Amino acid sequence: MSSTALSNRRVGPSVPADAAEPRPIAKDSPTTGPGGLDVGLLAITLMLVAFGIVMVYSASAIFAARSHGSAQYYLLKQASFAVVGLTGMTVASRLNYQVFRKLTYPMLGLTVALLIAVIAGFGRAGGGAARWLRLGPVTLQPAELAKVVIILWLAHSLSKKQEKIRTFSVGFLPHLLVTGFLMILCLKQPDFGSSMVLLLLTFALMFVAGAKTGYILGAIVAALPVAYHLVMGTAYRRRRWEAFMDPWAHRRDISYQLVESLMSFGAGGSTGLGLGDSRQKLFFLPEAHTDFIGAIIGEELGFAGMIALLCAYAFLVFRGLKIALTARDDYGTYVAFGITTLFSLQIIINLGVATGLLPTKGLTLPLISYGGSSLVINLCAIGILLSISRSCSNGPSSLRAKPSMEEAKS
Repeated sequence: MSSTALSNRRVGPSVPADAAEPRPIAKDSPTTGPGGLDVGLLAITLMLVAFGIVMVYSASAIFAARSHGSAQYYLLKQASFAVVGLTGMTVASRLNYQVFRKLTYPMLGLTVALLIAVIAGFGRAGGGAARWLRLGPVTLQPAELAKVVIILWLAHSLSKKQEKIRTFSVGFLPHLLVTGFLMILCLKQPDFGSSMVLLLLTFALMFVAGAKTGYILGAIVAALPVAYHLVMGTAYRRRRWEAFMDPWAHRRDISYQLVESLMSFGAGGSTGLGLGDSRQKLFFLPEAHTDFIGAIIGEELGFAGMIALLCAYAFLVFRGLKIALTARDDYGTYVAFGITTLFSLQIIINLGVATGLLPTKGLTLPLISYGGSSLVINLCAIGILLSISRSCSNGPSSLRAKPSMEEAKS
């Protein structure tokens, strides 16, 4: 019997078409706790959040004391964001993840409305872009929400259209159009980094779902001249590209932030200067507690600290992929894979920018950088992963896995 495209791209056994129920993992698995909760994922998440709060305080204390009159200003705000995010993670982990499937279209509509509100003039400006909305005492960055919502929508749509996923008009074009619309809304802010993340997430999920590789490659080729125009046709993006290509030639102006970041990593050496002893955070490195917090970690904890951080992130990604491979249905697999891919992309892009391997993009380091929207939404996404892991060991699902067209024929 032939396998489905999804089964071919998973690193696990395929589900036979005549199976009575989707496969559950063993209830006594050593990687899960009571109710099937993935203890490893939970533990590494809590460790990263705690480490992030410490590093935000270390990177921001002197700046906060001068700018806000209190060295604990960003520490207290980040801790409060963590409490809200952990509460959201707990709630999401206890819900059946199928609830999010029912909320797909309301969440998508809300996200579109918030993005439109930002570009319609209600957005709060910062760093040369209007990306935030003030909702009473809360400031929200809708682009962060869009990254998770597009995953939920794609997972719902791709699993529903599994039998026609290899067709252009049903399996490919609609998903690209919806993502393209959200990308345009992000670009209008402007937020080039988030729009690229949305596109990469879409390509990754369509590939895993079994869309024709030729369609995906064709779309990538077609997108290259558009990306070139967006970069070279906009003054500040073109300057960022020039800074990336030759940072030392522009170290006093457009490459200042990147050069200071590289100096941070260089000063850290093998074991770092010591926690709290960074010199670059003394008003030399802009955004030290947000986008470039990785440079402060490298300076204070050195190469050893960065390796430990990368190992922690690698474990988080590993647990996310494990959950994707053991999910009860295609929807759970796509959601878990999409969230794990989202974390991977943000980690790679943020640290790539900080080390000069990628052009500057305004993306945070997940669970560590200062920022309420990023931390809260990322923790809620982890909660969805935990919900999927919990359902994996709660016995067979009431929803039977629907065989694909190829399986039905065989």
